[in-house]
Amino acid sequence: MLSVRDLHVSYGGIRALKGVSLDVCDGEIVTIIGANGAGKSTLLNTISGFLKPKQGELAFKDKPLPKRPDRIVQAGICHVPEGRLVFANLSVEDNLKMGAFLRNDREGVAADLERVYGLFPRLKERLKQSAGTLSGGEQQMLAMGRALMTDGELILMDEPSLGLAPILVQTVFDIIEEFRKLGKTILLVEQNAYKALEVADRAYVLEQGRIVKSGPAAEVKADPAVRAAYLGTESAAGG
Repeated sequence: MLSVRDLHVSYGGIRALKGVSLDVCDGEIVTIIGANGAGKSTLLNTISGFLKPKQGELAFKDKPLPKRPDRIVQAGICHVPEGRLVFANLSVEDNLKMGAFLRNDREGVAADLERVYGLFPRLKERLKQSAGTLSGGEQQMLAMGRALMTDGELILMDEPSLGLAPILVQTVFDIIEEFRKLGKTILLVEQNAYKALEVADRAYVLEQGRIVKSGPAAEVKADPAVRAAYLGTESAAGG
């Protein structure tokens, strides 16, 4: 579904990505793990069109990826950004409708709203509430629901569990699996490497702008170097 080849991205004189290549296939959950500053968010922001690569090729469903963010959304890619970035002054309902801004299929939008309410009953209880007054966990649910409203086939998720209480972290990962059941493909950037590798089919390890390891998530999770660098005590707890 998504092909990234030899991607180079710089911020001024800083080379953030140095020849990154990866693939995401239809129906997969693929995770990218790595330390802070490794280039994970840069990669997602480049796929979404917010950053322009110096070099490299991006293709979606065997066609060159459009360059403008709105065209990328229309093509079928949506982004759940780090920090949620909900429209704080708008209601929960209006935030969800903003996700469907580029759609013209009223019946489909209505059906997807009901689907979101089914996944996130708490949002349905707070439809008229300003998004900025929601808790962090509720805002994350809203950001994920808004992504569903785009009707995109590929969902990019950037640190969806960041800053959430442990019980909400599990909820987020449960919802990611529900997204797959809805036919969505997911490219997941996640600081909680243990949970990410549990839910993913395949994984890439990004270090200082380069992919240093890739493979089935179970194999990456079992790698001693990955366990030492990213899994810590949770890997022991999880066996």
